[in-house]
Amino acid sequence: MLHSSASRWLFSRATDLGVFAGATAVSLAVAALAPWLGADGETPPWAWLVIVVGIDVAHVWSTLFRVYLDGDEVARRPVLAVGAPLAAYSLGVFAHALSSAFFWTALAYVAVWHFVRQQVGWMVLYGRKAKSDERELAWDRAALYAATLGPVVWWHANLPRPFWWFREHDFVAGLPSAVGTVALALHFAVVFSWLGRHLWLARERGLHAGKLLLVTSTFAAWFFGIVVAESDLSFTVTNVVMHGVPYLALTWRYSRGRLAEGGYGRLAFLVRAGVPAYLGLLFSLAWLEELGWDRLVWHEHEAFFGSSALRLSPLALSLVVPLLATPQLTHYLLDGLVWRTRGNPQLAVRLGWRAAPLG
Repeated sequence: MLHSSASRWLFSRATDLGVFAGATAVSLAVAALAPWLGADGETPPWAWLVIVVGIDVAHVWSTLFRVYLDGDEVARRPVLAVGAPLAAYSLGVFAHALSSAFFWTALAYVAVWHFVRQQVGWMVLYGRKAKSDERELAWDRAALYAATLGPVVWWHANLPRPFWWFREHDFVAGLPSAVGTVALALHFAVVFSWLGRHLWLARERGLHAGKLLLVTSTFAAWFFGIVVAESDLSFTVTNVVMHGVPYLALTWRYSRGRLAEGGYGRLAFLVRAGVPAYLGLLFSLAWLEELGWDRLVWHEHEAFFGSSALRLSPLALSLVVPLLATPQLTHYLLDGLVWRTRGNPQLAVRLGWRAAPLG
């Protein structure tokens, strides 16, 4: 099948290059400059504010524009909309009541799987837009699983590293180093086999630049951010920027498409106000969430949130920590369900892939 120019890009040529290649290039540049930015150890406060609060936590809250700000969407699937946060909180309380360490380990692995699945999800969206057959989609998925899981398995076989996912010792150690070596070898073999196959097929049907961009940027960010990285900043920036920036672009594109249909009701002004208002709202919500985390749990960023002498009891923490994590867990639960284009032609319209039906 020949790839038309439009089908090669998820958003557009400029947007795809910006949110995938641009985000990866910026994150790798920051990682490379970490020693000169005074970030050989912990992520400095300014970088934490921009990367963690401004991108990572903010992109979690963008789920509001996909589901919760849209009364019609909530009414269409009320069990999902209401059940996701209730399930997230209930499971969180149960896990934290067992032990704090178990909660953070479980949350770390759920988060890793979410990050992996998001990269695979981007590839599926590219494939659906290009009308790729199931055999090609299988190859595409394999390339993204290899590009992400290979470094993660290697990480487990080389613990401890100078960074961690949420907190120290949240991953389970003990994997033999040889397993990590084999994982990286398979990771290279699958990714470069995919590249070779893709370039070979491009002779007849043209290069699918979007897929190529996604695989190479994912490979670069995950390999250099995990295997090569030697500082918390290097891991954080490569891990978060490529994950959060494209998602913010996706929810914004969806929001504009939904607004064009007359969606959001009285809250439509939040989209009409444009990108600054959209990002400003998400950053404000992210700031409030981190305020709760810092004043009640971490007590690490007094420069931003002020000091707090409040120290919660273990029982209170088992109720508060899962509550603060509920937006994040809800995002994880919904993300794998609400972006499926198969059998949902209206989603393709809202993303700008096809024109709205007449009449």
